[in-house]
Amino acid sequence: MSIATETLISPELMNRYGKLIYDVTGIRISPQKQALLANRVRRRLKATGIADFDAYLKHLQLLKPSHCEWDCFLQEITTHETYLFRDEPHWQWFKDQYLATISQDALAGGRPRSLRIWSAACSTGDEAYSAAICIASGLKQLLPWTVKIIGTDIGVGAVEQARKATFSERAMKLVPPTLRTRYFTNAEEAGFSRAKAELTNLVQFRQHNLLDPLLEQPFDLIFLKNVLIYFDDASKQRVVANVLKLLKPGGHLIAGAAEGISDHLKQLKRVHAWLYRQE
Repeated sequence: MSIATETLISPELMNRYGKLIYDVTGIRISPQKQALLANRVRRRLKATGIADFDAYLKHLQLLKPSHCEWDCFLQEITTHETYLFRDEPHWQWFKDQYLATISQDALAGGRPRSLRIWSAACSTGDEAYSAAICIASGLKQLLPWTVKIIGTDIGVGAVEQARKATFSERAMKLVPPTLRTRYFTNAEEAGFSRAKAELTNLVQFRQHNLLDPLLEQPFDLIFLKNVLIYFDDASKQRVVANVLKLLKPGGHLIAGAAEGISDHLKQLKRVHAWLYRQE
């Protein structure tokens, strides 16, 4: 069947696509999204010149998940709607309560002057850089701190974009003018801003699949937002187990409101609907 007339993925082929996506990423594609998946795969057929849905599936099966085509495919089937300071109440707490508290604790000798943060589904880096702005404008002005913010994402393209540290006007819409002037400069591309070294020196990015353990030292704070909405319960449990292994005693987890993981976080103290603490 030619791509010109093939408008839908057959139920049998849909199941095969769904199994492959689930096995590689933990993302569950429901049968109700058959038309959406067909449209997204069709884009990859056009980009690659592969003849039809079946041939493209076989092509993916032959590739390692680290291959650039897998990255392009995943970029198509997942949403990367993100911007700096998304979910403002989370950042209000982070700036006004969390950073103030750990600063006071450090002044009193109750904790070291170090802070480790993991943005566990960092997309293009907006979340990690939001944390960096808060820290650079507050915490590091008060005391000399050792800060490490690690952003990870399954998408190689997203990670490469995060490393560029450039953001569109849409992504910058919630950044106050004073912070724009202080921590960003105009990028070469018109309409984009680039983070200055005061921010980029605080962050690192790498490709990582949340279904696998991250080889890192424990973190004081972990962001796990806007990613597990794509996962079924078994995959959520696996991801949460990997994440909580890297949360320090007394550390905090910020979860998205729609993640649906509260049942997997019963060992943590719930502070807000989106905030948990490791006792």
